[in-house]
Amino acid sequence: MTPTKTNNPAGSQTSFINATNQSITVKGIPFAYRDIGPKTGVPLVLFNHWGAVLDNFDPAIIDGLAQTRRVIATDYRGIGGSGGTAPLTVGEMADDAIQLIRALGFETVDVLGFSLGGFVAQDIALKAPELVRRLILTGTGPAGGIGIDKVGSVTWPLMIKGLLTLRDPKFYLFFTSTPNGRRTASQYLQRLKERKKNRDKGPTPSAFLRQLKAITAWGKQAPQNLGRLPIPTLIVNGDNDIMVPCVNSIALANRIPNAQLVIYEDAGHGGIFQHYVDFVIKALAFLDA
Repeated sequence: MTPTKTNNPAGSQTSFINATNQSITVKGIPFAYRDIGPKTGVPLVLFNHWGAVLDNFDPAIIDGLAQTRRVIATDYRGIGGSGGTAPLTVGEMADDAIQLIRALGFETVDVLGFSLGGFVAQDIALKAPELVRRLILTGTGPAGGIGIDKVGSVTWPLMIKGLLTLRDPKFYLFFTSTPNGRRTASQYLQRLKERKKNRDKGPTPSAFLRQLKAITAWGKQAPQNLGRLPIPTLIVNGDNDIMVPCVNSIALANRIPNAQLVIYEDAGHGGIFQHYVDFVIKALAFLDA
């Protein structure tokens, strides 16, 4: 990936699979991102899962959201096209994110976080509530949430299964084992391959392991006071999430005062990818309310 240096980003109407790779330097570290959609209104900034780079964002979701909104997809420090070393805590990732949003010139944003990105999104909102207008938390849970510190032990066997069956581990980790789950898993993984040129660099083993340490630490961290989040929040998950159990989404909805909860049936950690059409409709309605 060869980022285009810019300090004055402008959204575009192109599809995500053709979006230009861009980079902005924050405190000496280049952060990679893509920017699509109309330039009007409040931008929506996306933070993705463990080990994810720009090409792990679902293009169907981003294109759907970008029909009416400016969407910024990002790489964490130390992964993909971003420089530096991957942080060992969610708090550091959130600090990076706040600095990145401000460096892009935004005074107010909406934030969407999936999985690890949902941890980061919560911390952004708690640290800089004046920066976040609306919050979407998907496939995620609170600090100290049930089972979050066990993500590694759940993941490794299914990663090995993926190697043995020549499948992307997300086929097993993000979706249910029902016929519907398997069908939509294959469709999702095909969408991730649609971009053919100028793809992002995959995660290094070191960055992958450092992010896992951050996730494990989040799972062991003392609960945060989510009751002081004044931000309208949409929480979405599948009813059979084996990575961040659905009970954590329910806990978030109970603890965040202005929260709405959507649970998809026969869906796993990647419930938003399985039900991407409905998710985009619900997300846009929430953001436009």
